[in-house]
Amino acid sequence: MFPIIGAVILLGCIISGYLMEEGNLHVLVQPAELIIIGGAAVGAFIISSTPRVFSLVLKGLASVLGGKSQSKAKYLELLSLLYQLFSKIRKEGLVSIESDIENPDKSPIFRKYPSVLSNHHVLSFICDNLKVIITANVPPHELDNLMEIEIDTHHHQALIPAHSIAKVADGLPALGIVAAVLGVVLTMGKIAEPPAVLGHSIGAALVGTFLGVLLSYGFVGPIATNLENKAEESGGPLQVVRVALVAFVGGSAPQMAVEFGRRAVPDREKPTFNELEDVVRGKAK
Repeated sequence: MFPIIGAVILLGCIISGYLMEEGNLHVLVQPAELIIIGGAAVGAFIISSTPRVFSLVLKGLASVLGGKSQSKAKYLELLSLLYQLFSKIRKEGLVSIESDIENPDKSPIFRKYPSVLSNHHVLSFICDNLKVIITANVPPHELDNLMEIEIDTHHHQALIPAHSIAKVADGLPALGIVAAVLGVVLTMGKIAEPPAVLGHSIGAALVGTFLGVLLSYGFVGPIATNLENKAEESGGPLQVVRVALVAFVGGSAPQMAVEFGRRAVPDREKPTFNELEDVVRGKAK
């Protein structure tokens, strides 16, 4: 919703200001310029991309409008899940959660928390690292290093769409100049025409530069920033799991371990101490 609101404000202000100066909108409607700039940008992007990068970018673009952000409720679900897993381990031993992490979709514990089940990266991160804890007597610092490697890899991959789109945005002003130059070439072929015809042709050529800059800084660049922010946000739950697991393996009680995890939640979504305590004790309404 936010990107749509931003696009409406962007176009509304530009068009309104243009009309206030008694501009002619018909001059700005140049489909040929859009085809040149847009087609060249897509072609350049395909040349620079591998099939994997192309697929990641398409998925990223789909998330710009439909992606869901992290929230306090989701973090509370994650912390509550970790608390239940830690409590079960403390009471029944590590082997007791083996069936839960092997088939989380069928686990009574995991099924209570749909937001965690629907997040493939977080779910895999929890299960894989608990499997490591079960199968190997790994020290806390080694577990921490192992999880840090995975988080860095996830972060790098999550930023690929943003970086790819940003490079396209950087090239759009130059492609706008290409369209403008082609327009000037066509105008030179009309040099014998009256000034009114030449003026219209030159104006249409300059629209290419305008469109290149507008698309770069008004649309494609902000989309890249949006994807970058989503990539940064997606790493938040992984950091929470990492901190909580290291604390638990290091000997902290379940409630203290999830408190360590709570401290890793970004401020805006961070639940209070009392909110977390109510949830883990089953008092949340």
